Amino acid sequence: MINLERFFKFNLYDTTIGKEISAGFISYITVAYIIIVNATILAIAGIPMEAGIIATILTSFIGCLVMGIWSNTPLLIIPGMGLNAMFTYTIVQSGGFSWQEALAMVLVSGLIFVVIAFTPLANVITSSIPNSLKEAITIGIGILLILIGFENAGIITSSDHTLLAIGDLSNPTVIITFIGLIITILLFIKKVPGNLLLSIIITTCLTIWQGGATFEKGSFSMPSFHEYLGVFGQISWGQAGNIIFWLTSLSFTMVIVFENIGLIHGHSKMLNRTESSKRSLQATAVSVLTSGILGSSPTVASVEAAAGITAGGRTGLTSIVTGFMFLISILFIPVIKIVPASAVSPILILIGLLMLQNIVHISTDDFTESFPALLIIVLIPLTYSIADGMAVGFILYPLIKLFMGKGKEIHPALYMIAVLFLSNIVIQYVF
Repeated sequence: MINLERFFKFNLYDTTIGKEISAGFISYITVAYIIIVNATILAIAGIPMEAGIIATILTSFIGCLVMGIWSNTPLLIIPGMGLNAMFTYTIVQSGGFSWQEALAMVLVSGLIFVVIAFTPLANVITSSIPNSLKEAITIGIGILLILIGFENAGIITSSDHTLLAIGDLSNPTVIITFIGLIITILLFIKKVPGNLLLSIIITTCLTIWQGGATFEKGSFSMPSFHEYLGVFGQISWGQAGNIIFWLTSLSFTMVIVFENIGLIHGHSKMLNRTESSKRSLQATAVSVLTSGILGSSPTVASVEAAAGITAGGRTGLTSIVTGFMFLISILFIPVIKIVPASAVSPILILIGLLMLQNIVHISTDDFTESFPALLIIVLIPLTYSIADGMAVGFILYPLIKLFMGKGKEIHPALYMIAVLFLSNIVIQYVF
């Protein structure tokens, strides 16, 4: 019988089994949306909806399991928002590749990622990135979370005259989200046990009370595995002789690697366990490798893992609990939809606000450090892309340093990283 204390080291990380299970459940509630959202985006690429749902669930289950066992951290691995858009809109629709060929690119990216993660290349890449840029990635992701939270709740919306505008403040959902946000902040400040979970329950009940959600559609059902067998392992190498196939795969790999490095760094900082970054990166790499086989777009160390961390999750048990919640959800996909955006949005906003605290670590005295970092902070939420926001900062950083005669401060690997980011922009937006 496995000794849980010996394996997960609860005492060392000042946590308990109860806290870990609660954090795992909260994490699942926060990321459960990916099941429907990812499957919907994959369906646009041609993958059947039912098969996409199963692929997303299995990818998330295996990813969280690997993360929890291998790195013993509460990080979550799920198909990445942004990467699924790149899979469908950039590779399949714009690039003209089939979804089977796109899955082959995911597999290639996973293989390259595994080589990087399990060799000294990972340390070279990580050590080459300046702290100012690392902190900027965390802050930029925090603002993106806040934006997603406000947008999902309808508090912020698009406008015919401006890019963003205030939504209908008289809308019951908006009002309940504001109430939920106040409840979430107060419970968090008071350090009420299970505060985030309690916030989700209260806000969901309020939404149901005002008619914004219902239990009527909740039911237990088993999706069609016959349809999924037409997606599992359906990788095509028909375009392997095409140079564009390999250039696109390399571009895909770069976005996957750097997005995960940024996310893992941010979460490791929250945990005060930077020593766990290497194994977390390795777990993520293995998960990306399995994504192509399972029929999904690539996975990432999810931004929403911060919810579990904030709720007290400190070990891999949190991730494992979340993984099994994903597996169980195969039986009741409709029930997942009961938790409304008004209940999840306050959690995302709170997490984003907490991540903004890292801005104190960016020195504004040296503009060669702060300007590229500030651009990353601004562009991640404005472009709605972690990779694109990172790209501008990583390209500008060495250029400014060189122009100011500070080229010696730049790690040689950072030049290569900047070139790769620039190449990705050219391939993705020019050709």
